[in-house]
Amino acid sequence: MQSWFAEHPIVAYIVIFILLTYVYNRVFRVNQKLPIGKEIVLYLMMALGSGMLLIFQHDKLPIIQCLLVAVGLMLLVRVRYLVEARQKRKAAAADAAKRH
Repeated sequence: MQSWFAEHPIVAYIVIFILLTYVYNRVFRVNQKLPIGKEIVLYLMMALGSGMLLIFQHDKLPIIQCLLVAVGLMLLVRVRYLVEARQKRKAAAADAAKRH
């Protein structure tokens, strides 16, 4: 995988940028929207940071793999929250049924 991304740096850059944007939006973004100027500056800085991470990726550090692990863990936590919410709804429904 490392060698393929080394041979295709544009694809590697796009993958890094998409994964970095996803991680930012799911973990670090505040619930409110930023003004458009700040939003543009933010994404420009993320594009610049993606370029730096591409350099590290090209130097044989597993940047894309680490970002994929981060996204996978975030999805795992999301699934866990969904399962817990479903269990709470079932428990609440069972309590309501017992009361009546």
